[in-house]
Amino acid sequence: MDSRSASLSRDLLYVYSRTYAADKIRLHLRRLSYAGTGPTAAIQAKDFPISYSRSRTTASHVQSDLQTSTALGIAPCRRTMMSTQRLLLWLGVIVLPMPAMGDTVAGPTGLQSDVVFSDYSPLSTSAELLHRLLSPLNAVQARKTLAHSAVALRDQPIDLARERFTVYVPPHPPTGGYGLLVFVPPWENAMLPRGWAAILDRHGVIFVSAANSGNAANILDRRDPLALLAAHNIMQRFRVDPERIYIGGYSGGSRVALRLALGFPDLFRGAFLNAGSDPIGDAPLPLPPPELFSRFQETTRIVYISGQNDAVDVDKDAASTRSLLEWCVFDRYAERTPWTGHEVAGPAVLGRALDMLDKHALPNLARLNNCRLRLNQELGKQMDQASDLLDAGNVDGARRLLNKIDARYGGLAAPRSVDLAARIDGTD
Repeated sequence: MDSRSASLSRDLLYVYSRTYAADKIRLHLRRLSYAGTGPTAAIQAKDFPISYSRSRTTASHVQSDLQTSTALGIAPCRRTMMSTQRLLLWLGVIVLPMPAMGDTVAGPTGLQSDVVFSDYSPLSTSAELLHRLLSPLNAVQARKTLAHSAVALRDQPIDLARERFTVYVPPHPPTGGYGLLVFVPPWENAMLPRGWAAILDRHGVIFVSAANSGNAANILDRRDPLALLAAHNIMQRFRVDPERIYIGGYSGGSRVALRLALGFPDLFRGAFLNAGSDPIGDAPLPLPPPELFSRFQETTRIVYISGQNDAVDVDKDAASTRSLLEWCVFDRYAERTPWTGHEVAGPAVLGRALDMLDKHALPNLARLNNCRLRLNQELGKQMDQASDLLDAGNVDGARRLLNKIDARYGGLAAPRSVDLAARIDGTD
């Protein structure tokens, strides 16, 4: 491979597909096809839950330096170790030795950094991500584009041997099994926010977060599968209560958390959205297939918590909660934290979020069925209109309406929307 080819293999390869959505959607499929990591963006200090200087003194750097010196056969003296421990405490992070993660039902407790996982999940495959997280017509076009290109769709978009995770396990497992919080951050480092350990201990909840899965990372081929693999590997190693598996995030990570809760209600029973959300049923956040969306409506609890002074995210939370009501999702809770702006949840706020997530409300089936009936009637009417336009020879009108249907109803419109799109394509 020449230098130009080598450089190309390291760069992002974007595959642009023709799409039926109202706006063009750029599909980032490079890491679905190749292993490797992309560039890391600079992290703004305001997104960090800890204080740090501009020098190279983050916890991950200190831990890395210690591991490197040990590997070289240089044992740090007691004074150096004491200084390092004080520095780590100053950073608000407790670092324990990385465990050997075997095929066992239990693992070490406390905080472990730079953990390497090895088990893959059927939920994190490229095909499953396309099926659940893209609208049906965008998924069809992505597959067509790949079929006519040199890019092959990898079964798993993530190479776990290259990835690192931070895990915190409370010392005393609850009788019914641990709860689990998979946390999607906006920053690049995998870290446990300051003060969260005591709250996780109190609630019996394991915390796991992936490194290099912040806002600079691609969503579909990196942030989404990393969160799914984090959940899967923790469940392989610890006894986890399936009714207390939650996805959460802060800021941009919170928006990814909602996306995953919507697409994977068979895994996540709730979502903790901290200062970041979107309306569901729109092109950026399409609805999944009917069987998954029904489960989301019936079994998923959404908890919104934003700072009272964070006007932007307070407004976004309001728009998101309105969309839940419109789409017959009634199990939700919203809170405004007094005297705070756009900042990661403190320990007390995390505690309330976990309390609220555990208070899942059983659906009112009569209300839910009436709401679903309304949605089905609206969808059926619009699909009939698009089909009538095509039958009358108005191909452009049919395509425009189908664009809107795909963006709004997503998987609920399939397979009828896919069949109508094929008819429209046949007229070209």
